[in-house]
Formats: sequence, structure tokens, C-alpha cells
Amino acid sequence: MRKLFLYLFLISSNSLLAQLGSWNIMTLRTDLSDRWSLTAEGQIRSLRFYNDFHYFEYKTGAYFNINESFSAGVLVGHYRTYSEGGTFYEPIQSNELRTCFQITMKQTVHRFKFEHRYRIEQRFTSNGYRNRFRYRIGVNIPLNKETKKWNVIVWNEIFMTNTAPYFERDRFFAGFGINLTRQFSLQTGYVRQFDYNLTDEIGRDFFQIGFQFEIGGKNQTNKSSVQIGD
Repeated sequence: MRKLFLYLFLISSNSLLAQLGSWNIMTLRTDLSDRWSLTAEGQIRSLRFYNDFHYFEYKTGAYFNINESFSAGVLVGHYRTYSEGGTFYEPIQSNELRTCFQITMKQTVHRFKFEHRYRIEQRFTSNGYRNRFRYRIGVNIPLNKETKKWNVIVWNEIFMTNTAPYFERDRFFAGFGINLTRQFSLQTGYVRQFDYNLTDEIGRDFFQIGFQFEIGGKNQTNKSSVQIGD
């Protein structure tokens, strides 16, 4: 009977994994001062669990801390989406140069660290120019008050445009972050993405893992509030 249960568990686990895509992130960050910081980031995604890779992006950004609660940033990056059917299967669905301006607001209520991110994107795509507006609300909950090594992270983001049908996408994340050292942190969890206007990638479920490395810099960030990735 135990063998039967184990067999059924393995079958169901493989079935669930087969339905998950993978979402992989690598971020490098350096703090130039208490106010200025720079980042560089690369992402690669697949429609099946580490198979059928269909998307990659790389971008860089500069950020200015206005005060402890507000920061502003500018980003520029390259984004490419391939067709479904294999790894980087052609034809290419979208090839994009994107610039972006963002404002981030942080607030702490007891142990809950909330983050509101407002982003305006200028998208120069192979399908034409588009604007996009994004709002993300997230909460970071340290599980240990002293070390803040382990954190529960939950956020949801909506995507809107200035053309019909206006409401384009919803993206949800739930997972946890681990501050392994002052220079290295890891974040992993589940992403649910649903597209209301299917113009690039298809809405799916993803397993996400991200790594962030601090490189030198003048100031070490409190990573208990860091949320890795796009």
C-alpha cells in the first residue's frame, strides 16, 4: 500500500512540475552612496519546467533614495519573446527595447514591510511603440526579528496601457527570501501570471528562483526589504 501511495505521489508531482514553467533571475547590485545605487539584471524563462525556453531579458538601472520611504529609478533593457513549441523557437514574437521610470514607496507596520512600486514604461517593440503602466503592492515579513535571515514575500502587480482594452496583465508571487550573507540573497516561490491581452507571452504558472549579489559599494542594503526581479 505504501508503494502504491508513493507511486501516485510521484506521478502527481511529475504532472504538477510538467505544468510549471521556470523563471530564473540573476541580479547584481552596488551602492555608490547612501542615496545612489546601480543594478544589472538578467532573466530567462521557460514554458515548461526547465524546458522550452521562450523568453530572456537583460536590463540595468540607477536608483536614488529620496528618503527612507521613497526612491526613484530609471531603467533600460532588451526583452525578447519567442514562439511556443521549443527552446527559443522561431519566429520571434516580440523584440523590444524598453525604458522605464519608477517610484517606490515603503512603509512598515509592526513586522510587516509594505512596498508600493509605480512604473511607467516606454516600449519600442518590433510590433510598434507602446506605453504601459504598472503598479505592484508587496509585503515582506521577517520570520526572525533578530537576524531577518528568512522572509515571507507576497506581492501582486497589475499592468495597464493607454489603449483598449487597457487592463493587460495580472502577476502574483508568493514565496520566501533567504539572506545567506550580507552580499548574497536568494528568493524563490510561485508566480501566477494571467494575460488579458495576449500580445507577448502566454499566461502561465511558474516556479521562480532569483539570486542577488552585492558588489562592493559604499553601503550595505538591508535585504529584508529587497524583492528580487521584475
